[in-house]
Amino acid sequence: MIEVDGSFGEGGGQLLRYSVALSAILGVPIKIFNIRAKRSNPGLRPQHMTAVKLIASIVNAEVEGLKVGSMTVTFKPKTPPKGGN
Repeated sequence: MIEVDGSFGEGGGQLLRYSVALSAILGVPIKIFNIRAKRSNPGLRPQHMTAVKLIASIVNAEVEGLKVGSMTVTFKPKTPPKGGN
């Protein structure tokens, strides 16, 4: 499992969205911690949860820690995404 520090760089929600998307594409489980830690309102926001839920539904992922304010999320994709042809 790859671990991603969500406070790296800007430390915003984009790091979470990119990490989850790449996890789904590559089929590699990830754990993201310190989500939005540098923000005045740290942790998951509703819009981030929506993005994770959408991607999880595409790859039948097991997700832990998906709640508003959560500082850690584990994402484990089960089914590879299907191609477009």
